[in-house]
Order: sequence, then structure tokens, then C-alpha cells
Amino acid sequence: MIGIPIVYAIIRYLPSWGLTLLVIIGGAIALLELTRMGFGDRRNPALTGLALGLTALLIVRLHWAFSIEAILLSGLAGALLAMLWSSNVITSRFHDTAVALFGPLYIGLTLSTLVSTRALPSGEWLIVFIALVTWASDIGAYYAGTLWGRHPLAPSISPKKSIEGLAGGLALAMAVALLTQLWLVPQLTMLHALALGLLMTGTGLVGDLCESAIKRAVGVKDSGGILPGHGGMLDRLDSLLFTAPTFYYYVTLVCGFSPLP
Repeated sequence: MIGIPIVYAIIRYLPSWGLTLLVIIGGAIALLELTRMGFGDRRNPALTGLALGLTALLIVRLHWAFSIEAILLSGLAGALLAMLWSSNVITSRFHDTAVALFGPLYIGLTLSTLVSTRALPSGEWLIVFIALVTWASDIGAYYAGTLWGRHPLAPSISPKKSIEGLAGGLALAMAVALLTQLWLVPQLTMLHALALGLLMTGTGLVGDLCESAIKRAVGVKDSGGILPGHGGMLDRLDSLLFTAPTFYYYVTLVCGFSPLP
């Protein structure tokens, strides 16, 4: 909670290119954590560099009008070449190539919707909405689950998650969505704010569970240690990777928001 004023100031007063740079830095750190988990003890600087480059291009593509198809096809070609020339055994090559291609889609493509949202009218306030509702869902789920959690939600993936926690996260997210709509984002209707609170709680949970499944698959507790006491960058972004696209496509496809000329 202490970080909320700092994040608000960054979102509110940074120019769009500054926000893009921060998203690239956060995405790059999260991607390095993901590739470190995926590659294990193997070193693969070519695929790591390729994945970082693809992630950055996907995030900045709006500023330079890069074609997403061209970015992805170039990345695929580069990954296949890296697989052919790698010195690792063939099974590891295929696995590492899959990780290198998955990472930019999982992190770069999803985070790019924050940059796209910033380009919408009052985009800085829309990003505040995304951040507050995402945090509210996480915080509500944590405290409700801690106090009243009795029924496991996904025991094989995240044993501490509970149905009661989900209900608490949903309640707080919808309340915060309404308050934020009233105070900061009047261009959204109350109905749309409630719908976004509901949808973002659901997709944020999916994002959390997806990252938990990845960590369980490779046998680690945290994605990294860059944030002492809070795990890695990917641990902090897991819900946002799914709530940001949910918000962006809802307001553009359902509400009819369009970028500023």
C-alpha cells in the first residue's frame, strides 16, 4: 500500500515515453526471471537476448508503428536459427526455444496494452483504474482468504487460494472500481465499472494461477529475489499481465474508446 502514491505519481506525471520505458524495464526483469526458471542450469544467451528484444519491440511498437506480425515472424525465424545452432542437446534446444517464444507473448504482448491504454483519452487515469482494481482484488483475496478461507480453489496449483478469498477479492475490486469511476474516470458508466471489476478479478486470478503453475512446474517458491520479502518482478506482475489486456480490450471494444489522434 505504501507504494500506491509513488505509482500514482509515476503514472500521472510521466510522459508516455517515460511510462513505456518503465514498462520495458519491468517486463525485461520479469522475462529474465521467466527464462531463468525455464532454462534451469543451461545458459542460452542467444535465446535470452532474442526474447528480450522481442519483448521490448512488442511494448514499443505503438511508438514506431511496428507491425506485430513482422515482430513475431522475425522472432520465430531467429528462435529457430538459434535452436539449430545451439550446442545443447536437441530436447533441451526445443524446450528452450519454446520458452524464448512464450516469454515475449506472456509478458511483452500483455504489458504492451498498458502503453496502448496510455494512448487513450485520459489514459493516465485509466491506468490508475487498472492498478487500483488489480491491487484491490489481490488485497481483498489475501485478507478474506486468511480470515475465512475454508474451501480450496485450486489446491494442486496454489493450495492457499480459497473460494472465500476469491469472494473477498471480488467484493473489494468492485467497490474500488465504483469509487475510482466516480472520482477519476467519469467517462466509464457505473455498469461498465462493475463489469470491469468482475472481469478483472477473474482474469487477475487466472494470471496469478498461471504464474503459480509455472513456478510449481520448475520447483521454485518465487520467480526471483529483486524485491526482498515480495519475491520477483514476475510475482508482482502476474495478475497485471491479464488485467491490463482485459481492461484495454473492454474499453475499446465494448465502450468504444479510441486512441487520441
